[in-house]
Amino acid sequence: MAEATVIGWDIGGAHVKACLLQQGRVIDVAQWACPLWQGIEHLERALQSAGERWPAAVQARHAVTMTGEMVDLFEHREEGVQRIAALLCDAWPGAQVQFFAGDQGWCGSERVAAEWEHIASANWLATAMHAARELGDGVLVDIGSTTTDIIAFKHGQVVTQARSDVQRLATGELVYQGVVRTPLCGLARQIAWRGEQLNVMNEYFATVADVYRLTGELNPAHDLYPSADNAPKDLPATRKRLARMIGMDARDACDGEWLVFAQDWRAAQVAELGGQLRRVMAMHALSSDAVVVSAGCGDFLVPDVLASAHGAACACRSYGADLARIGPGAAPGVAGWAQVCAPSVAVAMLLDMELR
Repeated sequence: MAEATVIGWDIGGAHVKACLLQQGRVIDVAQWACPLWQGIEHLERALQSAGERWPAAVQARHAVTMTGEMVDLFEHREEGVQRIAALLCDAWPGAQVQFFAGDQGWCGSERVAAEWEHIASANWLATAMHAARELGDGVLVDIGSTTTDIIAFKHGQVVTQARSDVQRLATGELVYQGVVRTPLCGLARQIAWRGEQLNVMNEYFATVADVYRLTGELNPAHDLYPSADNAPKDLPATRKRLARMIGMDARDACDGEWLVFAQDWRAAQVAELGGQLRRVMAMHALSSDAVVVSAGCGDFLVPDVLASAHGAACACRSYGADLARIGPGAAPGVAGWAQVCAPSVAVAMLLDMELR
């Protein structure tokens, strides 16, 4: 049983992320775009792609967490959890599929209906639980495509009492900002331009991906969704979208000015996330030298977020490089993908620990 293959799943509303674990070691990690709000068939296709990549899935143990129940395809979250769970079980008939239910542990398909509230949107808890077991004390900062999780842990335990999204929104432990899909008008009401503070146009003209595409920090492999205007993602089209945020055209300024403009948007997001990190650490009495674990495709922001929170640069640990146990013969670049897809790695490793 200790040598069984485990596949960890993080079923989101925009992406499916998965981790192949063998003998307790990460062998491969992958991500697929999955606009679940457009139809359940997108999840079906992602699972099919995973099966083609990993034929061992038919006999593996599957560890599942999710946030996709939130999409408006479903009447309510309870329906979302149950339909996603049913699809996973149907995709792997005969395999053992276990759902991560947070503090309630693991449950099979027969208990999904009863435990749906604990299963819903618990992926952050899986990552934080795994980090807590590995490190004891610290704080997880997972900046993804859409959201940011800031989770404190002490003595090997996640310390927050918040569990639902609504509770975490209240405490600052869930910030609905990421580095790809967030509408740019959601970052700030005003932005600097040529020495003035301008009101921002509250229109879906651009996303934060445009900012980090222009600064050169966004990996194209993580930039899976169409731009706000469905136009190309090259730099001229990116500048055009950013210019629209203040009622201008790209030709109205030079390339250098648009880069400064993008950097000002970046600074606004760093300041917001830094303030939320400072709030969470104070709430749980963590000192400024606590271990910080970075994760997510927006991990490039974490050093500056830490500096914003504490007034000085702080060292941090990488979930993918330092906590995910990469196996011999692992796929190239797997530590980087484990960083991006941390919850899928975490549920796989937590279930593997349970089996051992």
